[in-house]
Amino acid sequence: MEDILGYLGALVIGLVLGLIGGGGSILTVPLLVYLLGYNPVVATAYSLFVVGSSSLVGVIQKHRKKQVDFKTGFTFVFPSFIAVYMSRRFLVPYIPDEVLSLGGFVLTKEMAIMVFFSLVMLLASISMIKGRKNLEPENQQTSQPYYKTFVQGLFIGLVTGLIGAGGGFLYVPALVIWGGLSMKKAVGTSLIIIAFNSLIGFTGDIQTLEIDWVFLLTFSAITIIGILLGGYFSKYISNKKLKKSFGWFVMLMAIYILIREISA
Repeated sequence: MEDILGYLGALVIGLVLGLIGGGGSILTVPLLVYLLGYNPVVATAYSLFVVGSSSLVGVIQKHRKKQVDFKTGFTFVFPSFIAVYMSRRFLVPYIPDEVLSLGGFVLTKEMAIMVFFSLVMLLASISMIKGRKNLEPENQQTSQPYYKTFVQGLFIGLVTGLIGAGGGFLYVPALVIWGGLSMKKAVGTSLIIIAFNSLIGFTGDIQTLEIDWVFLLTFSAITIIGILLGGYFSKYISNKKLKKSFGWFVMLMAIYILIREISA
């Protein structure tokens, strides 16, 4: 029964991704942890694979609409995938089981990952609710020294590696503000970075974890089916209103995870 609910959840995640172009992947980790009972380390690893494979489908869809800037995307890819791979291969496996102990309170590795994940969810939800009004105009082309792009890529890659989510809510503003892309091209281009980061980061987990390939490939395939269905239905649904509503849902989920982990 739990597997069936998990696969239904995969379809919902895909639908969200297809309908609003992002955000759905941030539900993968809570679904795997709280519904299917996976350890947070394994859940974030599986999430990277799901995010990476679904983002590849997104790149194809956006490329057909000429909304992908491969050159700009690959300038962010190199530092980002280094950070994602290193965090999954060397940082996550060596985080101690007890991160912090104060009196009777013990912050475990699993709790720390989920608390950090919930805080990132809060940031993502605020970004969805507020929209992108605070970004620079789309027609304003900007440039910056590559070392700054490198540092930004490392930081976002580190966050992506730790929580197993795509990081689109971080990449899109970076591509608009520092890459000088329009909003539509920034969304499409971010998918290249997310796909490379996630799949390369996942290779770090293959070396440290035992992967249930049957479940993971099935889950990913159902997510991709959801994306295709969501892309079709998106023609008939207001993207802006849906994204804001989903932002509030993500915020409630983040608060729930935070309270659950701290009070456990």
